[in-house]
Amino acid sequence: MRRWNGWGDETITYPVPPRALAFLEASLGEGTRLEDASLEAVVAAAPPPKLPAGAMLSNEPEVRLRHALGQSLPDWIALRSGRIPAFPDAVAFPESSSDVRDLLRFAQWAGAKIIPYGGGTSVVGHLTPVAGESPVITADLGRMTRLLRLDETSGLATFGAGVAGPDLEAQLRARGLTLGHYPQSFDYSTLGGWVATRSSGQQSAYYGRIEKTFAGGRLESPEGTLDLPVFPASAAGPDLRELVLGSEGRLGILTEATVRVRPLPERDTFFGVFFSDWTSGMEAVRAMVRSGIPLSMARLNNAEETRTSLLLSGKPKLVSVMERYLSFRRVGGGKCLAILGCTGLAPLCKAAREQALGVARTYGGIDLGRAVGNTWQSKRFRAPYLRNALWEAGFAVDTLETALPWSRLASAARDVEAALVSGLESSDEKVHVMSHLSHVYPDGASLYTTYLFRIADPETALHRWTILKGAATAALLANGGTISHQHGVGTDHAPYLPAEKGPLGMAALGAVIRTMDPGGIMNPGKLVL
Repeated sequence: MRRWNGWGDETITYPVPPRALAFLEASLGEGTRLEDASLEAVVAAAPPPKLPAGAMLSNEPEVRLRHALGQSLPDWIALRSGRIPAFPDAVAFPESSSDVRDLLRFAQWAGAKIIPYGGGTSVVGHLTPVAGESPVITADLGRMTRLLRLDETSGLATFGAGVAGPDLEAQLRARGLTLGHYPQSFDYSTLGGWVATRSSGQQSAYYGRIEKTFAGGRLESPEGTLDLPVFPASAAGPDLRELVLGSEGRLGILTEATVRVRPLPERDTFFGVFFSDWTSGMEAVRAMVRSGIPLSMARLNNAEETRTSLLLSGKPKLVSVMERYLSFRRVGGGKCLAILGCTGLAPLCKAAREQALGVARTYGGIDLGRAVGNTWQSKRFRAPYLRNALWEAGFAVDTLETALPWSRLASAARDVEAALVSGLESSDEKVHVMSHLSHVYPDGASLYTTYLFRIADPETALHRWTILKGAATAALLANGGTISHQHGVGTDHAPYLPAEKGPLGMAALGAVIRTMDPGGIMNPGKLVL
């Protein structure tokens, strides 16, 4: 059973190791452990629905609660405190494109708004109903999961858009194929959600971001059906797929998605390299990607994230041995860990690894082999469970991600972290901040920053988050970074979108939305305010 007020399966825990908890308490102060609102109390407080139940609609209070919010920090604060800003009035469970068309017609007749719902993993406020007089229907696509068509010759697979990562891969692996899209939310996020938010998987350097693999599909909008035929390439005007990519439910509901798949790789190898400092590591990774070494992943932690990750590993004896070895090699407190990955044919992976290590050595990198990489791989989808344990220990954790050219990365990282570290000084509170490069490109990389602070109480936690989010976003905008590399816009980033798109760009987005949804019933308040 999914947690209703946290991340993941109720049976899975990821406790904070004692040494890591002691470190956080020494850095930030002892956390305030809050008592969570009970499921029963929150369900009992649900407002009466404005819509009746029906063949496709449920208006049960618990069903509505479980579809009311996503996984952003404001969502967590609302769920943990039981202060839900708004409930959907009904949850629909369509099973086909024709069901979705019927749902849209019903919503237009009833004057209702519709929120598409995939895996419920949004961390930027895609799923929250906008309070108002109009009833709200959340459309859960979780029954639209089948592999509908497969063209093995062309490497094209068409799925229902509600298919989650593990189910999608299982259906492909049975045929010796893979999509290879592995965001950290892989266990729960869906194909439709990946497309709607322009998602990026952890091994995107090999498999590509979702915009590279999304070949076509079907979107049901209030004004009709938008079919996106599949071509290897086309010069027939602007590519309408780009309207759907990143549309966040504002244009309609994606019901089918055709993706480019490939044979399962012969090998998937991850390995760890330590650098003496952040600058050396960045230069090494930049040299690797610009020289064309076929890595599937290159993730570089800064010194603080390296230290925190080692504390969170829960393997103090192994870390101690590694620390002594690195000290012997004259790599000390400023060390930075890079996790590199190779995917594909075994000989090519071997060659790529040797080439990457050759570049790393040029910048003083020390190869610690595959043990570090294997540990990361085994836990890469478990990390979000730490949020549960940290909250229960009295600490809130959130992330901020952007992408910039190589020439501006170092200054952006410095300024974003400085804005977060100093963000709560007026209340005499400290913030623990750490960053890594999560995706690399020839011209730049994604900067992913994590920050932790004490909760105190729900109102204070939300106030602190608002201050920190605003300060950090201002810093990344001042450095010319995008407001989102992989999480989308939602409500949390919507106020900053005009700074990136400009007045004419925002007008164009608004015009497209009005064309597809003239009545404004699709996911209001998201992407474009």
